[in-house]
Amino acid sequence: MFTIEEINDMLDEIAAELPEGVFRDLNGGVCLLMETKRSSKDPDGGLYTLGEYRRDQMGRYINIYYGSLIKVYGNTSNKKMHKHLKDVLVHELTHHLESLAGDRSLEIKDEINLVDYFSRKTKR
Repeated sequence: MFTIEEINDMLDEIAAELPEGVFRDLNGGVCLLMETKRSSKDPDGGLYTLGEYRRDQMGRYINIYYGSLIKVYGNTSNKKMHKHLKDVLVHELTHHLESLAGDRSLEIKDEINLVDYFSRKTKR
């Protein structure tokens, strides 16, 4: 299992590899939170929220949920955790950039993916 410090170091490495421009106007930065967060869109509580882009009175920021990452990927290799963490950060940064551009494409795609997930889940 990974410590929060190890995940934080990975997150810092990943962020350093990305172009500075993707962080433009992300005034609250990227926050690694200890908590495990379940998706509010899953009535069964089986889906975890790994990260989320937030825009509110505090500004624009990204939360990454350490507890959720550990629940979902805690027993994976260092290399795979790095890939999953990068995927989550890039996904949330895409939400940020689309928000700046007034675009909701990824948000709509996420909703479609949730509908597909629940459709497959009910067929089991």
